[in-house]
Amino acid sequence: MTRDETADRRAAMALLAAAEAGELEAAWAAWPGKPAVADLRKAACGLVMVRGRIGGDGAPFNLGEATVTRAAVRLASGHVGHAYLLGRAPERARLAAIFDALWQDAATRPRVEAELLVPVRARLAAQATKAAAEAAATRVEFFTVTRGDNQEAAS
Repeated sequence: MTRDETADRRAAMALLAAAEAGELEAAWAAWPGKPAVADLRKAACGLVMVRGRIGGDGAPFNLGEATVTRAAVRLASGHVGHAYLLGRAPERARLAAIFDALWQDAATRPRVEAELLVPVRARLAAQATKAAAEAAATRVEFFTVTRGDNQEAAS
């Protein structure tokens, strides 16, 4: 896999991890001729240690634990898909892994992009725009007013 393909897959996997269960289920229900899927690693929940850094570049420290669900599948075509999601969502992780494997197949990638990733990307962009608008509505602008008795200092 080239560097560009790796970056593209990383972006696709991030969108699959952000996809809601309903989005994944609807895309899978509409998928024609579903491939045979073998679970390489059944979807399982566990904990990971979250590490942080003060100021983004300070010494690392253990912040706490987060619940994660992971899954790995192999399609009949031989493509292997993986998914890691925050929270407890075994079926969602399995579907995300299936779509990761389908995305890797050049024949099915355009359909995965068009029917699942584009709508998820649009939903995330709309949510980001809404959050930015809500934050902008509470923005306070500070400005300095020159007092009349300070005109000598200002000149």
